[in-house]
Amino acid sequence: MSLFAKISTYDERSARLAGIGLMLLSIFMFSFGDALGKFMVATYSVGQLLWLRACAALLVLLPVIWKQRAEFNRIERPWLQLLRVTLSTLEVAAFFLATVYLPLADVITYYLASPIFVTALSGIVLGERVGWRRWTAILIGFCGVLIALRPSTQTVSWPAMIALGGSLSFALLMLITRSLRNTPDIVLTTSQFGGTFLLGALMSPIGWVTPTLGSLGLFAAAGVISVVALLCINRSLKLAPASVVVPYQYSMIVWAVIFGFVVWGDVPSVSTLIGAAIIIGAGIYIFMREQKLGREEAVVNPPA
Repeated sequence: MSLFAKISTYDERSARLAGIGLMLLSIFMFSFGDALGKFMVATYSVGQLLWLRACAALLVLLPVIWKQRAEFNRIERPWLQLLRVTLSTLEVAAFFLATVYLPLADVITYYLASPIFVTALSGIVLGERVGWRRWTAILIGFCGVLIALRPSTQTVSWPAMIALGGSLSFALLMLITRSLRNTPDIVLTTSQFGGTFLLGALMSPIGWVTPTLGSLGLFAAAGVISVVALLCINRSLKLAPASVVVPYQYSMIVWAVIFGFVVWGDVPSVSTLIGAAIIIGAGIYIFMREQKLGREEAVVNPPA
């Protein structure tokens, strides 16, 4: 945990670049965890996945929770914290529930719409300035997602609405996390796993399948992966505006292609490669734009 706490900056440009780097790392970890989760829900229920993954994550975090227990005594804006935990729990459950009924490509497409929601709402909710160049790059990136994933015609089904609702919840989660950037990382991370633990405990008795020893290992791995991913994404949103770092979740499609080929032998289509190239190009443009803005903008106090 101290490693993440030490990631601090002296000016806004450095903060934004560090935030982008951590967001990219978190998306890699989330992509790995999503692939593992999809594999697990083929045998076990979504409730079991949520509960056992949260159990493993909380066990990993327990020594840090005990060491930094004093941080839990001074939580800022508790009602907003509760809303954040609720949104986090709902979006995780919605994602894995949607993968049961829809192709993974469709679910990811809906979730990659969240940068549009974030950009549209960040000016209203957080007062962040989003220029037309960033809007253009985000929209181009989303067009690349559509080209790469080619969502099916099942766009008005209830599972699709669940996925879209999860995407909106994820976007709101990013915005609220940014507004709560003075909250310690351990509090943000622990509360999220606490939410999935409670929901998973309620859902897991339905269709319970006793896991094998090997499956328990996979659940534990999913928990550890999600801990690292959440620590990275929470620190990222403390360092940089949500409208800057969230668009980098478009890189998820790149990892989806890699994991699909390595694990399942899926060969990406030409449209997937074209879409991935557009996404990467949009991301590089935003990165270069932030470097330019960092040189032009005045230095501000670094985030906590």
